[in-house]
Order: sequence, then structure tokens, then C-alpha cells
Amino acid sequence: MKQSWRLIIKLSIIIDNLDSASLVTDVTPQDSLKTRRKAAMAVLVHAEASDIAGRLRGLSLPRHDDLREPENGLVMLRGRVGGDGAPFNLGEATVSRAAVRLATGEVGFGYTLGRDGEKARLIALCDALVQSEEFAGGVEREVVAPLRAELLARQAQRAAQTAATKVDFYTMVRGEG
Repeated sequence: MKQSWRLIIKLSIIIDNLDSASLVTDVTPQDSLKTRRKAAMAVLVHAEASDIAGRLRGLSLPRHDDLREPENGLVMLRGRVGGDGAPFNLGEATVSRAAVRLATGEVGFGYTLGRDGEKARLIALCDALVQSEEFAGGVEREVVAPLRAELLARQAQRAAQTAATKVDFYTMVRGEG
């Protein structure tokens, strides 16, 4: 039971990061570890596993072990009527999770919606690397920042396409009499 609560808590953190307004566009080494991890996770959950893996290939990675092999599970989604009503069980979503430990001791956790265990493992590896003083800068520069730029470009393109279809409705005042 304890593990399922942890999964729900971690998933709620991931879902909170899915909002595009939560994307931190400028991360500096002076930011707190929590801020850097949150910013990285907000980007990595939107990226494809192949994109993350391709960018990680450019780095010299430290030795790392799977603490928890990638596994799939279900998590209950809860909703509220009107956003503030009584909570109810909306349904279940498939989630993949993994945990990785670097040889230097940092432990990273990765969760993603869907059945992509490799993506969860890569996110966990990036999370561990972000915590390492030696590798944090390289991961931010070579992996997270380019993926963030691509994500922001896709969002801007989507916003432009949506704006092109905008229709302004107005009411004409009819003259009476």
C-alpha cells in the first residue's frame, strides 16, 4: 500500500509539471536542486524516448545500475465536479516507472504516462544526472535545454495555428424605431 501512495504522489508531481506555464525557460546552476529537477522533469515527460536517448549518447555517462527495472502499472485518476466539488474516481491510467542509481550514489526516479518503460528509465537516469554536481551542467546543456527549446517551438507553432482560426464574435445593435 505504501508504494502505491508514493506512485500517486510522484504522478501528481508529474501531472502538475505538464502545464506549459510550469516550464522553466532559464535554469541556472544557482537554482535549487529541487527547481532544477522539476524543470528537467517538466521537459522530459513531453519528449520522446528516442530524442532523450539520442541526446544522452553525446555525453560520457557514468556507470549506473537499475535500482528498479522499468515496470508498468495503473494509477487511479481523480476528478472534481466543477473543479471544487467532491472528488470522484474518474478512471485508471497506465504509468511506467523506473529508478536508477549512479556509481556516485545519486538516485533518480522516472515516471511517465503510458507503457514506455525505456522512457521511464531514461528519465530516471537524467534525474540522477541532474543531481550530480559533475554531470548536471552537461545534462542541462546537451539534453534538457535543446528539448525545452523544441517543446517551446512546438507550443508556439500550435498557438499560432490556433490564433489563425480565431473568430471574434460581436453583437450588432439594431436600431429601434
